[in-house]
This record gives sequence, structure tokens and C-alpha cells, in this order.
Amino acid sequence: MNIKTLFPTISLFFCFCTMLWGQQDAQYTQYMYNTVSVNPGYAGSRGHLSVAALYRNQWLGLDGAPETQTLNLHTPLGYRGVGLGVSIVNDKIGPTSETYFDVDFSYTIQTSFDARLSFGLKASAHMLDIRFSELDEFEIDPQLQAQQDIRNQFSPNIGAGIYYHTERFYAGFSAPRILETEHFDESSISTAKEQINWYLIGGYVWDLNPFLKFKPTVLTKVVQGAPLQVDLSANFMFNEKFIGGVAYRWDAAFSGLFGFRVSDEMFIGLAYDREITDLGATTFNDGSFEVIVRYDFIRNIGNLKSPRFF
Repeated sequence: MNIKTLFPTISLFFCFCTMLWGQQDAQYTQYMYNTVSVNPGYAGSRGHLSVAALYRNQWLGLDGAPETQTLNLHTPLGYRGVGLGVSIVNDKIGPTSETYFDVDFSYTIQTSFDARLSFGLKASAHMLDIRFSELDEFEIDPQLQAQQDIRNQFSPNIGAGIYYHTERFYAGFSAPRILETEHFDESSISTAKEQINWYLIGGYVWDLNPFLKFKPTVLTKVVQGAPLQVDLSANFMFNEKFIGGVAYRWDAAFSGLFGFRVSDEMFIGLAYDREITDLGATTFNDGSFEVIVRYDFIRNIGNLKSPRFF
């Protein structure tokens, strides 16, 4: 599917020719394995150095559709409750691409024998590219066509979050980007303003029998100017190695999820989304695909009380 056919979709995104409000953070189906991207309080919570890479291709078959790559690593520092993490997130849609360079800092206090509460801060450097020249072939507003391409426009941001977890339960509340940055000056016909995305995340692990565990999770995202987003998932883990389940994004998509613990250190997760909106009914949208690979540098497995499920 070429960019000409995709233009009606892109034109909706480019409503910033007056002012853009809406949902701007990257979207993840496997948020339960990529928590540090939305909550800095998660940094260091796995108890060892953890590295994860995620790739998401949304609306397969559409040229210029959303595409996201994420790379993050985080680790505890010593035994003082401090965690540190760094992330790179690249998000593309049509002629627009955004790259975030994030540094996460967390401080954890032990609230009971197996419960911990973490407070996190995130510092971000945001780079924005918009290639208006790629829209020249379409019959659109001449003023928009005349805009100069935007290259590596820089803006800083900060975020914060709290994260609580035991061996079987976790919950977090966060706003990874708090500053509502305007990306264009007053002389431009186009203005894009970032809004605060508020996240509430939670999950639990139930033992159904000695070999089977049930892992429900939820992610709620609230942002001014966009519908409430609620992601619900139900995963089952067999023999602490194979994971399979389904997910539902409220009024948006159904998903299938599969995960495999290659070893105690390495995990691979796959997800496939099928839209239930009008866009999903089109013949040129083959759904969305997501893969994540995570590796934990576990120094001494024998010292772990139990495997980490999240």
C-alpha cells in the first residue's frame, strides 16, 4: 500500500495545521514487559541489569503507518534502593518521526517483607522531524505544502511515576512527559502541542495449579483531547516457560499474545492486534505486529527467591 492511498489517514494526523491536541506517546500491546517506558519508578525493580528491545509495526500493509522501535536498559545501583535506566524510543508515522532519549532514576523503599514502593523521575530529550516535502504530491492546503521541513527540533521534558510491587502483584501511576511543549513558533501556520499522558498500570499472578499460572493485567491511559484508552489482557503461563493469552483495547482492537522464556535470562514476546474500528475493516490493513526481546543479567540465580513474572 503506497503513501497516496494512505493520505486520508495521514491527513487526519496532520490536523496540526491549526492546533494538534491528542494522544502522542507510542502505543504498546506488550506494556507488561515494557513498563519502564511508561513508568520511571520501574527502573531497577527487576533486581539486576535488564535490557529490552521492542519493535512494533502498526496497521501492516499501509505505507507510512505508525512504526515504533524501543531500546531500554535499567539496573539497581548497589543496595541503597537506587535504580537507573536509559531508553531510546523512535516513533514514526508518515512524514513525521520523533525520537526520545530518556534517563530514568528511581528510589525504592521496602514497605513490608516482600513489598516495595518506588518513586521515579524521568528526564527526556525529544527530537522532532516533519518532512512536509513528502506531501507535495497531494492536493492539500498550499500553505501546508509551502512549509519548510523540520529537522531535529529539540525540546526537553520531565516525567514522574510511582510503582508498587510484591512477588505476585504490581501497580503503578505515572506521567512520563509532564511539560506541554509547543513545537512551532507563533509565526508558523502549524502548531503541535504535547499533552500529558497519565498511565495507571496493574497486574497479578495466580497459581491455578503447580504448572499453570494466570496473569491478568490492565493499562489505562488518559490524555486531554483523546478517548480514554483501556488495555486488558489475560495471559496464562505454563511451567514458568510458555505464555499465551489474549488482550482487548477498549473499542479499538483484539490481540493475541505469545511469550517464551528461552532461559532464566532471556524472554521473547510476540503480539498481533486486529482492529475493530472502521480502519480495521479495510482490505489494506493487515493488523499490527509487535515483538519484544528481553535479557536479564542474573549473576547468581540461586539467590533469587522466585522468578520475576513482571
